[in-house]
Amino acid sequence: MVDPGSLAERGARLLAATVDELILLAISLPMVFGAVPAIIAMVSGGTDPELIETSDVLRAMVAGPGTIITVVALIAWCVITAWLVAANGQSIGKRMVGIKVVRTDGSRASFARIFLLRNVVNGLPNLLPYVGWLYQLVDPLLIYQDSRQCLHDRIADTIVVRCERSAGGKEPV
Repeated sequence: MVDPGSLAERGARLLAATVDELILLAISLPMVFGAVPAIIAMVSGGTDPELIETSDVLRAMVAGPGTIITVVALIAWCVITAWLVAANGQSIGKRMVGIKVVRTDGSRASFARIFLLRNVVNGLPNLLPYVGWLYQLVDPLLIYQDSRQCLHDRIADTIVVRCERSAGGKEPV
């Protein structure tokens, strides 16, 4: 078992998750802003803003000029994130904060364990109405246990620990 003193602080995990989500938000912005001219055209063309359908907005987002930028950036993000997770159990946010995912015995967590058990299996409850909402509420609340494991950590038999940085401050070990 890993020394409890090496467990990542709850705040560090929150910061890493926030960084990862902000990156995804930034990636989506070109597509969102690309839809603005089409939406303005709908409104200035006499369409009541309250009558604009969600499907019209989504269609404008996908057909807009920012879609290519968003798709290319999303592919780049996927490649970088997969490489970081496979190499050291870290997302971009975890790398920036200096934490990583390992097995509960401290050994390296495989890419398959992190990807399949922590992410894919963790997303399955969202396919069920209300069950997904409840799961998304309970999962992060379990971090307040002494083990600091969320439900997705327990499913994957993983923990998140602090990782040392090299003298250059660039590469976690």
